[in-house]
Amino acid sequence: MSTSTPPASRASAPHQQGGAPRDEILLGRYRVLERRGTGGFGTVCTCWDLRLQRRVAIKRMPIVDAAATTTAEEALAEARTACMLAHPNIVTVYDFESDGTYAYLVMEYVDGLNLAELLARVEGGRLTPEECAHVLDSVTKALAYAHENLVLHLDIKPTNIMVDRRGVVKLADFGMATLASAAGYGGARGGTVGYMPPEQIQGMLVDERADVFSLAVVVWQALTGQCPFAADSASGSLKMIERGPARPLGKDCPELAGEPALALGEAVSAHPADRPADVRDLAEELLPYLGDPRDGAESLRELVEQAEKDDGSLDSSRNDGLPPLLVRMPWLPGAVARCLTALAVFATARLVLPALPGATAQFVAVASLAGGAASALWPPLGSALVGLSLVAAIGCAGPTPASFPLALLLGVVLAAWWALVGRRGRLTSLAMLLPCCLPSPVTGAALAGYALHPLPAAATGLVGYALGTLFHAAVSQGFVATSVVADLAALAAEPRLWVVAAGCAACGLVSSAVSGRGTVAAGVLGQALGLACLLGSEVLAARMENDGIWASLDGEAALLAVLLFVLLCIATALGGPLVEDMEGEDT
Repeated sequence: MSTSTPPASRASAPHQQGGAPRDEILLGRYRVLERRGTGGFGTVCTCWDLRLQRRVAIKRMPIVDAAATTTAEEALAEARTACMLAHPNIVTVYDFESDGTYAYLVMEYVDGLNLAELLARVEGGRLTPEECAHVLDSVTKALAYAHENLVLHLDIKPTNIMVDRRGVVKLADFGMATLASAAGYGGARGGTVGYMPPEQIQGMLVDERADVFSLAVVVWQALTGQCPFAADSASGSLKMIERGPARPLGKDCPELAGEPALALGEAVSAHPADRPADVRDLAEELLPYLGDPRDGAESLRELVEQAEKDDGSLDSSRNDGLPPLLVRMPWLPGAVARCLTALAVFATARLVLPALPGATAQFVAVASLAGGAASALWPPLGSALVGLSLVAAIGCAGPTPASFPLALLLGVVLAAWWALVGRRGRLTSLAMLLPCCLPSPVTGAALAGYALHPLPAAATGLVGYALGTLFHAAVSQGFVATSVVADLAALAAEPRLWVVAAGCAACGLVSSAVSGRGTVAAGVLGQALGLACLLGSEVLAARMENDGIWASLDGEAALLAVLLFVLLCIATALGGPLVEDMEGEDT
């Protein structure tokens, strides 16, 4: 018997996940976190139960479309069959629901990996004999219990064997389970090529020996790294089974040559009569040669932990079994956006409204509060209200020949932006108003990159910078148009205005484009690149103002940009990626 290799040294390259952020809710209470692929007769999703605040796994099976392989009655039968089986080594079924189009089987979430994922992460795709002993012992207990309750599994394969973070092995997906009747077991509806015995492939009567065959194939694969009967078709697999394994077990596992190899060979025999009649018989013949299952359990626990540490797609939120904060509290982003937008509207209105003719202190206070409250109800309204107030203040405060043209130009630009971008998102108003509320007009670009698609983010970063520049000039000049135009003309004559404006547009564009990859790492990288665009434009502007001499950048603008970068990175980490994992297996 060989010595177990330390799990940490056997873990292979991390598994890569990809996809786009998801915001899908099933049955009004289950938020989809990721898709675990297609198996049996449906798609399995990892979800967060918004009512009970826990992770669950949901198998969704189509029941009405032309491609559906499951009827509502069959889905309900599967749920009833699975609910019969309450065992520590069987995945628990919580509930069954149907919406007329899909049937949903709500199951226990196993925090770990399935055996196929685990084999893909270890050297040679092989487990040690002790690890195989633990898998065999656990699945044997699960199947023995199922068989005692007259239930066959009929789809035992690596993807249906789960290993959690404690090393506990659980058997999942009784989707093709067959209940025994007085006439005996029925014919199987399907299975997975490479793991089905001949009688199941041919649609003949099956019994417990079909599960014995499939479990023996899984053990063979875990020991050698190869499924002995893998083929492109069921007929090809059938021919391989009838010929027997092409490579004897003893060649890959010399320590198992002799009686254990003979026992496993009998279990994968093409003839049911040659196999053990009971799955416990197979375990009793093999376990003495494989080692102590308890050692295997500890080794598998370490393997799962190591694999999750190495896998960049699994973040720290899974350490306590909880998804990201914003998944558990889906109302939180909207509430924060509403509150911040309301505060921004209140702050800017308090500066703009006094410039209106006849405005009293009481009017300013009431109107500012009303504008903030209205913006809290619908955030996109905030930028529209502030824009109208600013246009009115410039047009009416100390009218001059420049008042109407400047107010008209400002109104047209803001109206075009609001119609195309501003009315479509909950953070767009805040991204536009931050340059007015804060001392530096560059502060809206990073938020635009966080909240919007690339082109709208670039437009918002650019227009927000222009609005912030105009707003600060208007406040300092008492909203007198001629003075405001003079200040803007002086700014426009310097290269700084145009360089920083380009930096704001680039910040929104780049940060949005990179963050759109859908992971926490991409979100942080996007914000970092956006910050680099802002700081780079400030440095370049300072250099151009000093005749090519490198000068220190605007400290206030840099400090605010860095502070917003930190806050947005925290928001990205709390939100977490809702990625779609499309891995699965052909069935």
